[in-house]
Amino acid sequence: MAHGCGAGATHGARSGRRPGLRLIAGLLLFSLPGLATAEGEGSTAPLSAIDWLSSSVESPPAAPPLPTQPPPLPDEPPVASDATSPEIVVTPLDRPSADGVGLLPSSVTGLPRSLWAGSDEETLVTLVRAERAETMPALQELIVTLMLAEADPPRGAGADGRLFLARIDRLLDIGALEPAQAMLEQTRRDQPEIFRRWFDISLLTGTEDNACDLLRDRPVLAPTYPVRIFCLARTGEWMAAALTLNTARALGEISDEDEALLTRFLDPELFEGEDPLPPPSRPSPLVFRLREAIGEPLPIAGLPRAFAHADLRSTAPWRNRIEAAERLARFGSISENLLFGLYTERRPAASGGVWDRAAAIQALEAALADEDREAVARSLPSAFEAAEAMRIEVPFARIFAERLLELDGPLDDLVLRVALLSPLYEAAVLEHDPTSAEARLWSGIARGDVEGLESTDPRAAAVIAAFAGAAVPEPMAGMIAEDRLGEALLRGISAFHQGLDGDPAGVTDALAVLRAVGLEEVARKAALQYLLLDRPT
Repeated sequence: MAHGCGAGATHGARSGRRPGLRLIAGLLLFSLPGLATAEGEGSTAPLSAIDWLSSSVESPPAAPPLPTQPPPLPDEPPVASDATSPEIVVTPLDRPSADGVGLLPSSVTGLPRSLWAGSDEETLVTLVRAERAETMPALQELIVTLMLAEADPPRGAGADGRLFLARIDRLLDIGALEPAQAMLEQTRRDQPEIFRRWFDISLLTGTEDNACDLLRDRPVLAPTYPVRIFCLARTGEWMAAALTLNTARALGEISDEDEALLTRFLDPELFEGEDPLPPPSRPSPLVFRLREAIGEPLPIAGLPRAFAHADLRSTAPWRNRIEAAERLARFGSISENLLFGLYTERRPAASGGVWDRAAAIQALEAALADEDREAVARSLPSAFEAAEAMRIEVPFARIFAERLLELDGPLDDLVLRVALLSPLYEAAVLEHDPTSAEARLWSGIARGDVEGLESTDPRAAAVIAAFAGAAVPEPMAGMIAEDRLGEALLRGISAFHQGLDGDPAGVTDALAVLRAVGLEEVARKAALQYLLLDRPT
């Protein structure tokens, strides 16, 4: 068998045996002439979740517009135009909006249940979708908290849960699959747009059997032909899968690109020795899994972040696992312990790139284990430089800051910098006597006290102004007073991004909002990261 793969080899059908491959081939051959794939190459540009989700279920057709009729003449009784029954639109009244679903209660987040209550749903959906993926780690954590928070639905929330879907898509965009999956499993997955996201997460986390079971039990979901064929093959129903593909082809209900991929998925032996398929026009999770099954996997480096989870599997090469973990840790989508566990899993067998990063981290780890201060001083700069290269300085600080602070002797500037990027930022400055103007600024921000501090640097001045009592901008102050806290926070985060793009006044406004609503720790962390992390503006 070509590549030793195919649906059964890679995924393993749960029951039944594959029929003779030539029997399936016979069912498919008469639909193969003219087989073609879509033109164009898969783009490596970042895609949002709504761009790469699989077309797993049929969308319900839109209701046809009602016919327009002239108004009746005066005193003329209404007359029916035909004898057909009028169309009745049924709206379920027992289905609450999913917008209130969350994983984190107010007792955990510190945010009120009225977080979204006073805002218009459409406004919130626009703000959530507009958030940039890369920001300061402290703000990234806040965004994730907002996405996971239990809260009352906003004004105008409907049963379709548009804010809920936007929150899920934000989690998918940064690759946070586990919390997104947990959120979706708290809802009714028989809604097409909710199932669509749950199905794709299942494909990326290897739990697709559960999704196929739900499709079988809930025919109302109306799976598309590629999904029906995939799920039939998953359960060992190869003959039914082949017949379904043949039917789809005869009805013109499947693209040439999908047909070519599914044909190889069902019978890879038929294509032994042939050239690989062209890159897909749209790399959805279903296409990704099918390509993997036929032995033509897509390079994950060019796919959206969520796909990187596939390279965390123990069967993936060590290098791929490290690179996937770096990519996800950068956005806080996996635990830093997973990443640094991979760095130290074995000795690098080569040099350059990821191997140099692993070697640098291992050297620092060994020096700390030996409590050798001189070795730490030698290895720390290279290890931190490796973290900077991948923008994982904050995960690095969470792993190493405590042990660095436990070393005897005064803190040097790099150790202090690492500590200030960790949860121990305040404890570090309480035991450190700053000697430079820069260190005094860092110390003041970490303590939330900037009295007497000044700076000619616009970035530092913007932060000092915020901690010196800058007022919350009037529009956001009004939102806070009107039970629109979530909206105010999203707009504040957007203002901070203006600071990253070269307008420091936006940073002042954002930090003022955070401090005014009691998110002092988030404000201090974001301010320190703004000054300490080497990020382009």
